[in-house]
Amino acid sequence: MKNFSIVFLFIVFSITSLRGQDKLKFTVAKDSSGDFTSIQAAVDAARAFPDARITIYIKNGVYHEKVRVPACNNKLSFIGESAEKTIISYGDNFNSIKRGRNSTFYSYTLQIEADDFYAENITIENTSGAVGQAVTLDVQGDRCVFKNCRLLGNQDTLYAAGQNARQYFENCYIEGTTDFIFGAATAVFNKCNIFIKADSYFTAASTPQGKPFGFVFLHCKLTAKEGVKKAYLGRPWRDYANVVYLNCEMCPQIAPEGWANWDKTSRDKTAYFAEFENTGEGSKIDQRVGWCHQLTKAEAAKYTVENILSPVLPKEPAVMEWTNKMN
Repeated sequence: MKNFSIVFLFIVFSITSLRGQDKLKFTVAKDSSGDFTSIQAAVDAARAFPDARITIYIKNGVYHEKVRVPACNNKLSFIGESAEKTIISYGDNFNSIKRGRNSTFYSYTLQIEADDFYAENITIENTSGAVGQAVTLDVQGDRCVFKNCRLLGNQDTLYAAGQNARQYFENCYIEGTTDFIFGAATAVFNKCNIFIKADSYFTAASTPQGKPFGFVFLHCKLTAKEGVKKAYLGRPWRDYANVVYLNCEMCPQIAPEGWANWDKTSRDKTAYFAEFENTGEGSKIDQRVGWCHQLTKAEAAKYTVENILSPVLPKEPAVMEWTNKMN
């Protein structure tokens, strides 16, 4: 009987230990060679509030699904096999959602509610076409990172949301038409290619009052589709919108005035739109609107990644720690 008790306790301990060893790596593959054939299934299988980062490797293929990463699935990484061939694709838009005046915010292809999300080598697209508001990527989490990713869409491609959220985009390609980078987050775009496809607005920030930074573009390249004649750097979606371009290359299609006000509002009185040492035909400042700013060298020196995304919690990881590869 004593030996039986020992064996029983050993079995119970082994099962408990195995349960405690949560899987930290999953593979998604269309050809069933991985753990799952859908990305959402892998997200659903990941432990909530994990002690260590969970990485989902996604093999090349077009994953036709609407993916949501809820707040409980923090510390999650999506690593694609290649940016051009690993594609998350869906086609919802304002009219197809049919949820009233706020339908835009349900039209996403990928929604990130969780903190500490990381994505690399992935294309995310909204295939609705030029039919109005259709979000490709909706990011609400804090300390979220996207590297070498492609965001394809038209109006409202990237919703950089979350009043207290900080987001970092590096070497990404982002395309769209109207207000295709919009929201309240503090977001850094570092060495990204921003491609506008119509005579419209690159950004529509809604930065909350009192935040020192909104959307900051560092060493980016602004380009335009053939046929575009007049594109604006941004317009204020809400009062206190904050957008700054530093050391960016600007295409000739940038409107000489640079910025526009939101129709029939006085948001130009509170908006902070600024530029510093940009290059290219579209960077000429002699005809800029009177309410935009040209930064001095001392003012521009504040716009470092470390300063813009600086820690706000006592035990928060350092900026360069969470903006580096997290898988």
